[in-house]
Amino acid sequence: MTKSIAVLAGDGIGPEIVEQAVRVLSSLGLNIEMKEALVGGAAFDRFEHPLPKSTLDLAKNSQAVLFGAVGDWKYDHLPRELRPEQSILGLRRSLGLFANLRPAFLYDDLSNSSTLKPEVVSGLDLLIVRELTGDVYFGTPRGVRNANDGNFIGEREGFDTMRYAESEVRRIAKVAFESAMKRSKRLCSVDKANVLETSQFWRDIMTDTAKEYPNVELTHMYIDNAAMQLVKNPCQFDVIVTGNLFGDILSDEAAMLTGSIGMLPSASLNSNNQGLYEPSHGSAPDIAGKGIANPLATILSASMLLRYSLDLSDYANLIDKAVHNVLANGFRTVDIYENGTNKVGTSEMGDAVINELRMA
Repeated sequence: MTKSIAVLAGDGIGPEIVEQAVRVLSSLGLNIEMKEALVGGAAFDRFEHPLPKSTLDLAKNSQAVLFGAVGDWKYDHLPRELRPEQSILGLRRSLGLFANLRPAFLYDDLSNSSTLKPEVVSGLDLLIVRELTGDVYFGTPRGVRNANDGNFIGEREGFDTMRYAESEVRRIAKVAFESAMKRSKRLCSVDKANVLETSQFWRDIMTDTAKEYPNVELTHMYIDNAAMQLVKNPCQFDVIVTGNLFGDILSDEAAMLTGSIGMLPSASLNSNNQGLYEPSHGSAPDIAGKGIANPLATILSASMLLRYSLDLSDYANLIDKAVHNVLANGFRTVDIYENGTNKVGTSEMGDAVINELRMA
């Protein structure tokens, strides 16, 4: 049976890095149909919308979406609803992608690339499970209005609403606990329960869900302490589960522990394991077209795609091993380069991964 992937390269370095991931997938000889469509700024230039109906329909009718990156400074003048980044939110909402999985794994060969001392970050292997369709990013009411109460009556005020339904918290809790069961059975739930009612609600439900997973050790940590602990002692964590806003911050922080955000893949899943797979970094328009972007996060995202949405874990393992071998052999893009290693460009890194797969 043919498996279908929507390929949405996007803007900036998106087309360059996605090209390498597509080449890697194609080299496996699988029965996969990959169809391309425009998204983000590239889609706006042609259709005057960052997520045109044709692109959304393709994504809905595919088993998985391989996504590059969106955004460019030249679109900052557009109304918010037409900016490239809205395409990501639109896809999450339309596909029901509520669970974001962001692994942060430090390869031994990159220990010197991390911003932390090797003795602090060595052995890093954690997974952040971020709730993706709730919280202040989607809560209503929201907007800008004239204040009509408090100390600022008559002034304009901006407001967003942090809110979670119980079913939203319980479903992300299940994903987190199930993930912990497959790892070291340790789960840390991050919130701000000492200040926010929403966070206390979150903590109560996490504690209740823990009764269904007696083999998982559940701990709780405030977001400010968690941010500090990630740079103080990151290896204390196995699985972290948190809300949309806090997860956005912690996942980018964790990415830098690995030496480069260009190394971090991600998966965003719905209840049917249909997913959107993308690197954790942005579109980097300042280096677009230079052929120097690191494609490994996108290639590893393609590996997650095979594992979670297409149920092809054996092939995902092959990609993971190929990336490991490429790094062990000293291939480096500029973001992870150090003296004594072999500096390569985007396509050359793709070539190196494909060569490893051919020898597997």
